[in-house]
This record gives sequence, C-alpha cells and structure tokens, in this order.
Amino acid sequence: MDVTALPFNRFLGLERGASDSGLLVSLPPSPQYTNHLGTVHASALLAVAEAGSAEFLLRHFGDVAGYVPVVRRLEAKFRKSARGRVSARASVEGDALNRLSGEVQTKGRALIGVSVEVVDEGGMVVLSGVVEWFIARATA
Repeated sequence: MDVTALPFNRFLGLERGASDSGLLVSLPPSPQYTNHLGTVHASALLAVAEAGSAEFLLRHFGDVAGYVPVVRRLEAKFRKSARGRVSARASVEGDALNRLSGEVQTKGRALIGVSVEVVDEGGMVVLSGVVEWFIARATA
C-alpha cells in the first residue's frame, strides 16, 4: 500500500520521503497550503502527521491486506509557523511494534500510538503529536 496513492492524500499532493532520510511523507511548497498568515495551514500539517504515522507503520509491517487500520485519535501541538516544504518523521516507544504484532495475532485487534513530528524545510519541528491507530483483523 502507498499512502500517497490514497484519494485524499493524492488530492493534497503528498509525496513519499526517501527511506534513508527518516522523512516519511511531505507536502511540497505551494501557496495552496497556506492560511491567512501565509504559513502552512494547520489542516495541511495534520494531514502530513497522519500520513507520516501510517507510512511508518507500513514500512515496519508491509502489506495491510487482511487488516483494517483506522485512526482512533490524533493529539497535536503546533510549535512554530511553517513555510515551504513540510515533512513527517515518526517513531514508537520501545517494543510497541512487537506488542502490536502479538496482540493482533492473539486478540485480532490492537491499539498503537505513533509519535510524529512535522518539520519544515529547515528541519525545525513545527508540530509534534501522537496518532493512535486501531488495527483489527478484517472479517470476511
């Protein structure tokens, strides 16, 4: 699965980041993403954060066939105004990925919180947050 190919993300113009950069997805610089102050709109930053957390999980688990992942909650703090390209990087605490795999296998469902930061083209953190994913085994 490619998160940038999802209809909403494609509509936004999200791009995949290079796997070696740690940046998972980004929005290119464009006036279409700005607010009344000329900075990147909060909704655009949230879209980058959500897609970045999804890309993080996909890079660790690969194919989601047979599973239904949905965002349950997103908490975010806007730290600075953003201009230009914005990109997401993400992580989880400790062995959260192993726990997720185990719970999905044994219970058929699990929750995982993915920490995410959105950075501007200068590397300044403009948003930090946590995206909580609910992942369940698909039913026939």
